[in-house]
Amino acid sequence: MGGIVSNLNKGNVIFQPEFQKIIFCILVPDDIDFSSDFWPVTDDQGLYQSYKVSGSWYNHWQRNKPGLAAIMAGFAFNRDRSVIPNKQKLDETIPVQKPFWIDHPEKLHSEQIRVTWIGHASVLAEVDGSVILTDPIFSRRCSPVQWAGAKRYRRPACTIEELPKIDAVVISHTHYDHLDYNSVLALNTKFGTNLQWFVPSGSKDWFEHCGIQSDRIHDMVWWQTVQMSDGTTIVYTPANHWSKRTLTDTNKALWGSWLVIGKNGSKFWFGGDTAYSDVFKQIGDKYGPMDISAIPIGNYNPRETMKFLHANPQEALKIHQDLKSKLSFGIHWGTFKMMSGEPYLEPKEKTLELVSKNPQLAPFLVPTIGQSVCSIN
Repeated sequence: MGGIVSNLNKGNVIFQPEFQKIIFCILVPDDIDFSSDFWPVTDDQGLYQSYKVSGSWYNHWQRNKPGLAAIMAGFAFNRDRSVIPNKQKLDETIPVQKPFWIDHPEKLHSEQIRVTWIGHASVLAEVDGSVILTDPIFSRRCSPVQWAGAKRYRRPACTIEELPKIDAVVISHTHYDHLDYNSVLALNTKFGTNLQWFVPSGSKDWFEHCGIQSDRIHDMVWWQTVQMSDGTTIVYTPANHWSKRTLTDTNKALWGSWLVIGKNGSKFWFGGDTAYSDVFKQIGDKYGPMDISAIPIGNYNPRETMKFLHANPQEALKIHQDLKSKLSFGIHWGTFKMMSGEPYLEPKEKTLELVSKNPQLAPFLVPTIGQSVCSIN
């Protein structure tokens, strides 16, 4: 079943209607040829392994990426077409809904999969009764300071105080829009020793400096798995990205995506932030099909440089296919004023246009902030 998302919902749960118009287009990534450019470090199954060069994690896919000067020049000469409107218009185009658990906490801990988009890459996932929070950022800016940097133009669906009990937090990588110091401190204060943290290898010291106990921090490399006490399995899966928080720590911490396998076998995949690569076929072959996947769809221009860093809507749907996902939805858009400058609604509109032209696809939705997506039985 595929097609354009219709905002039909019961409460805050999105449902997918049939779309009758039959159009077809081939989904292919940007012009990076992975077929003749294999990842150089693999295991005995051929799975791409995370590895270091000169003490830093290395991304083989980015070795031809333009340098920092070229990237910044690309941003400087890339016309800002975001045209973010005033709050009244934003309330119409990207409304923020109250998550279901605020008025109905008794409906929490779904024994299937239900995922609620809080904003940007922050989602709250219920997987077979376990509650997982991804890349939490509740601050006004994604920046080292709160008086400068990329500013939020859509508030999160809830505050940290309004979050329900959480079992674990997963962090995809260390960029400021995915790892927010103030949010980590507040979560640790609220949940304390009840919360497990799953983080990229190379970042454990940072979390310890936030006051989190070492035995609650699981720093992981690609394909590593940890089973929680409730039977939930957490897997750190690969991604095509990078990491940096200071002038001197480029790629000192790993980057990746996360797979949550519930005690009953349900599977939720979280993409964090990634460009396209053929590694998603490996994830799909090893662990697919996924029941629900959260896939980034925004912040992708100028394409000459951003194709090495962020997937565009076309590539997001290719990731959806590679993962063999039964149902996916778009994240990483409609929240912060980033540097890429595409029209602020374009990630959603392009994604839905591609979905409408590919009715053979499994459903790919674009919910609004605060809405929930449920697995297909």
